[in-house]
Amino acid sequence: MASPVDGSAAGPTAAHVLATWAAGLQAGALPAPVLARARQCIVDTVGASLFGAGLPWGRIAAGFARQQVGGGGGACRVIGTSVRAGSAHAALANGVLAHAFELDSLRKPGAGVHPGATLWPAALAIGEELGADGRSLLVAFVAGCEVMFRIGAASRHSSESLGFHAPGLTGPYGAAVVASHLLGLDATRTCNALGIAGSLGGGLLAFARAGNGAMVKRLHMGRAAEAGVVAARLAADGYEGPDTVLEGRFGFLEAYCRDGDASRLVRGLGTEHETLTICFKRFGCHVTAHTPVQSLLELRAEHGFDGDAVASLVIEAGDKVLSHHANAAPSDLAGAQYSVPFCAAIALHEDPLDPNVFSMARVSDPRIRAAAARIVLAPFSDAAAGRSAWASRVRIELKDGRRFERLADDFRGTPASPLSDDEMAVKFMRMAGAFPASGRLLEQLMALDGLSDCRTLALDARD
Repeated sequence: MASPVDGSAAGPTAAHVLATWAAGLQAGALPAPVLARARQCIVDTVGASLFGAGLPWGRIAAGFARQQVGGGGGACRVIGTSVRAGSAHAALANGVLAHAFELDSLRKPGAGVHPGATLWPAALAIGEELGADGRSLLVAFVAGCEVMFRIGAASRHSSESLGFHAPGLTGPYGAAVVASHLLGLDATRTCNALGIAGSLGGGLLAFARAGNGAMVKRLHMGRAAEAGVVAARLAADGYEGPDTVLEGRFGFLEAYCRDGDASRLVRGLGTEHETLTICFKRFGCHVTAHTPVQSLLELRAEHGFDGDAVASLVIEAGDKVLSHHANAAPSDLAGAQYSVPFCAAIALHEDPLDPNVFSMARVSDPRIRAAAARIVLAPFSDAAAGRSAWASRVRIELKDGRRFERLADDFRGTPASPLSDDEMAVKFMRMAGAFPASGRLLEQLMALDGLSDCRTLALDARD
C-alpha cells in the first residue's frame, strides 16, 4: 500500500485494492441480510426524495436539471417530478432531494457518510440509462457502500473538525464505485474513477455558523452523486486519476483529514460487511439530536407532561454537539434541523415523527424559540468509556417539582435497534405524502431484487 507520507508504493494502493474487489463483486458473494439492508436503504431514500421534491430547494434542483437538457429531455428521472435529464444532472437533483430534509440514512458509528443520498442517485441515473435490473442496482449499491464507509472510517471523522462537510468528500468515491460497477468497468478503470472522484469532492460547514445559507447543505449530497457519475463516465472512456488518491501524498487522508488511519481503508474487505452498519432516522433533524429527541418523547409518554410544564432542561452530549450543533436561535430551517436545542424544543411541544413539524413556522414560533433558548447544553458529567458519539443524557425538571433523567446511547433505526420492513414502510408512506403512485412504488421497491428493469419504477409524477 502506498505510504501516506511520500506516496512510494510498497504494494497495491488502497484505491486499487478497493477497485479490484468492487469490479468483481457478484450478488452470490453477498449474504441475504446485506442485500436486505441495502434494499431498506433504497426504500428509505426514495421516500425521503419524494418528500424533498415538494420543498423549495428540491424544486430549484429539479428545475436546474430540466434546464440542462433540450426539449426532448433525458433518459433519467428526477424522483417525484416530471423532469427527465441526463445522468449527471439527474444524480445531482436526486441527491439534493434525498438529503433535502435530514431524513436520509447514515452509518453507525458515524463516519461522515450518507449512503442513500449519495449512492442511490448515482445507481438510479446509470441504471435508467442502461435499463438495469433491480438486483444489479442492489449489488452496485453494496459495492459503493463498502468502499465509501471504509474511506469514511479511515478519516476517523476528522474532516469536519477542519470545516469540511464530510459526506461531500466521501460521497464521490462511493458514487463512482456504484456507477463504475453498473457500467461494467474493470479494476483499472474503476481505480481511475476513484482517482478522478478525489478531485471532485467538496462541501464546507460555513452554513453551520453563518446563520444563513444553510440550504447549501442539501447540495453537498447532490454534487457527490453527480461527481461519481462524471468520474465513472470519464474513466470508462480512458480518463485517468491517481491510484494514490486515498492514502498517498496530498491524497484524501492527508489533505482533508486531521487524524486519518490508512489501515482502515481495506480492513475486512469482503468479509466484514459495512452495509450492515447503515442506520435510519425517524426524525427530520440532524443525527446528533436523535437520542435527546427520542428520550424526551419517551419521558413525555411515560409521565404525561408537555413542553409548557417544563421548568428546566439540561442535555449532556459529546464535543461535536457543543461545537457544531448548539445554536439555540437558528434563522433558517436547515440551521434549525442542525440545532440540538431547537430539535429538543420541538420534541417538547410537537410530534417530531411528523416531518412537517420541522418548518419555518416553528423556527419563528415564540414558544419554540423560548423553549430552545432555555435549554442548557453541557458536557457529560461522567467519563463513561465506550459511549457513542451520538449519546446524550437529558435531565428535566418540571414546574411541579418532578425530575426525570434518561441516558441514551442509541436510537431506533440503528443496527442495535433496527426498524422492521413494516416500520420502514410506515415511514415511507409518511414521507411520500400525496404522491399518487406511492403504494405501487413501495411494493416495487420492497421487491427490488426481482425487478427486471428499473425504468418501470413508478418514480415519475405522471405515474
